[in-house]
Amino acid sequence: MVPLNLPNVLTLLRILAVPVVVVALLDGTPHGDTLAAIVFALAALTDGLDGYIARSRDSVTTFGKLMDPLADKLLITAALISLVSLNRLPAWVAMVIIAREFAVTGLRSIAADRGVVIAASWMGKVKTVLQIGAVFALIIFNPAPLWADILVYLALAATVISGFDYFFGLRKRIEEQRLKEKAHRDERRADDSAEIDLISENR
Repeated sequence: MVPLNLPNVLTLLRILAVPVVVVALLDGTPHGDTLAAIVFALAALTDGLDGYIARSRDSVTTFGKLMDPLADKLLITAALISLVSLNRLPAWVAMVIIAREFAVTGLRSIAADRGVVIAASWMGKVKTVLQIGAVFALIIFNPAPLWADILVYLALAATVISGFDYFFGLRKRIEEQRLKEKAHRDERRADDSAEIDLISENR
């Protein structure tokens, strides 16, 4: 059962906002772009808010850890695919961003299996802000002005760079953990050997 605290409610609301954004964009309803932009902006605002509230109130849950990043990816992915369908965004740009997001999700699963936790870097936070800004600009402006196109490619660059940063950071952390575990095993073997020697001397 889902723990009903404020951060988890915000995460659920962000997930529920996804179909609203898609329908508002694709259904051709009056003022659909404005509605999609407002809902997307509010949903994006809850992205940082739910994590902050969870940490400040010490109400971090397993549900929140799993669903918070998933909600972020659903929101961005759905918006990108909708914008591609409307010919407001090149398909290859959307695919690069989506592929990076799911690749990082896979890397996080590998890291979790190895007991490695990597905190969000400043580069990852910049990437998120640029992605949200670019998507919002493409939703609200049609056709997009030059600055919005520049923002899209800045978001793309930050997405790729932060993806490489995450990958190499994960490799470094896994290698550090492997060396730490090896040193721990060597220490235990040394202690066992010293204990055996002491027993032998006492006989």
